Amino acid sequence: MGFLLGGSRLLFCILATVTGSIWAKLEWGSFWNWDPRESSIIVLLLIYAAYFALRSALDNQEQKMQLSAVYSILAFVTVPFLIFVIPRIIFSLHPDNPIMANDPEMEMTSKIRTVFFASLFGFSLLYFLMLKMKVELEFIRNKLASVGETT
Repeated sequence: MGFLLGGSRLLFCILATVTGSIWAKLEWGSFWNWDPRESSIIVLLLIYAAYFALRSALDNQEQKMQLSAVYSILAFVTVPFLIFVIPRIIFSLHPDNPIMANDPEMEMTSKIRTVFFASLFGFSLLYFLMLKMKVELEFIRNKLASVGETT
């Protein structure tokens, strides 16, 4: 189950990168600007890729679980730096809080706000559909396992 959850994180990270790149083209004129937030998502994608490489490199299930857990804890240490520290100490094209901005120049236009909330709704819907499919799959697996035990 953890592997599938990691896969969904990777999928959403890729979706965020692709849609963010399209947004950047419309907003700033190029698909990629090497902004600190854009660069941090590349680091995040590399962290996810290394996690999957680690898992696929090991055959022993117990060792795979232990090393994956340790790697996840170590990778999580990067989160505060990538999300909170780096974007605030280096100039960024991204506004700090575009939804509740006090500066009228930093405020989202109604067009951008509509796209943002539509994307938020779409990504949330996709997540819940994937979660529903995962729960149903686990239910079927458990049912098949219990049928196999009784025969």
